[in-house]
Amino acid sequence: MSPALETLLLPFSKGEIEIPERALFLGAEPHPALREWPGVTGWQPFKPLADAWERAGLPRVDEPTGRWPLVLVLPGKSRDEALAAFARGFELLDEGGVLVVAMSNLSGASRFEKELGKAAGNIRSLQKNKCRAFHAVKDSGRDQALLDEWRRLGEPRTVADTTFIVEAGVFSTEHVDPGSALLAEHLPSNLRGTAADLGAGWGYLSQVLLEKCPGLKALHLFEADARALACARRNVTSPLAHFHWHDVAAGLPGKYEVVVSNPPFHSGNNTDIALGRQFLRAATGALRTGGRLLLVANRQLPYEAELEALGLVWRKPVEEGTYKLLFAEKRLPSTVGDGFPRR
Repeated sequence: MSPALETLLLPFSKGEIEIPERALFLGAEPHPALREWPGVTGWQPFKPLADAWERAGLPRVDEPTGRWPLVLVLPGKSRDEALAAFARGFELLDEGGVLVVAMSNLSGASRFEKELGKAAGNIRSLQKNKCRAFHAVKDSGRDQALLDEWRRLGEPRTVADTTFIVEAGVFSTEHVDPGSALLAEHLPSNLRGTAADLGAGWGYLSQVLLEKCPGLKALHLFEADARALACARRNVTSPLAHFHWHDVAAGLPGKYEVVVSNPPFHSGNNTDIALGRQFLRAATGALRTGGRLLLVANRQLPYEAELEALGLVWRKPVEEGTYKLLFAEKRLPSTVGDGFPRR
């Protein structure tokens, strides 16, 4: 359970804010205390957290609408994403409703509290768990022009020097990720059959794969961030593309001749090597015999040992200052070690 979530609920446990009959939670994460709330509805674009919310028996919406007396917000890490969340929260509030935000100090909670104060007027806050919770009332004193400016920060935008559409909060909004670009440059053109892109993001690798490999008959994009997947639907328009809001770490449906991936290796602000290893296990389980796994990773990540443990035959065609490419095949036991040099 995140410290920011614990801090978010403090104003209610301390009696500073009354719990209304209805509440909306943007960036929803489950907490035992929420089971006692009469009507809290969550919006959560990240599939593992959305699943956890539903397992807790709490209602969830794909897209929040209407007006609410209370909106809770656990914003994302980027400035644009956080400010857009504030504006969205205010837009969804009843007049006189309360917006409550919590952020860690490391994420700039104090700075964002001051920003919200510019738009909303009087702010009240408290600190605990190395986090800050702050809240404001939607009233006539708000700066609507500033809120409108923040709302526009959350609208779709184009990645510089490309035609790809992204939005604030998804991975690599300012430019094509260099690791993905390296893998795209070295993708073989003879890949055939059914392919999967694990952690497809806003669809860059998938689009390159479809353009390079006319032998593909289908491509499945798996992405845990619903916002990124919505962008991918706009960026990858081929009829061969199929889109899945899915937690890859939980395993994959179906079998594939080709899997490509730029696996994530962060959970929040922390490096999480286990997450990348879960991607490799999911990919291996979903590969047909003879199938190929092509991935890019930061040089320091120890994925070679994981490929060995999974029984894949692998090679390293490219290794440079920051990234490495690992290409692997799933072979019958009798053919392992035949003619696929490692380096």
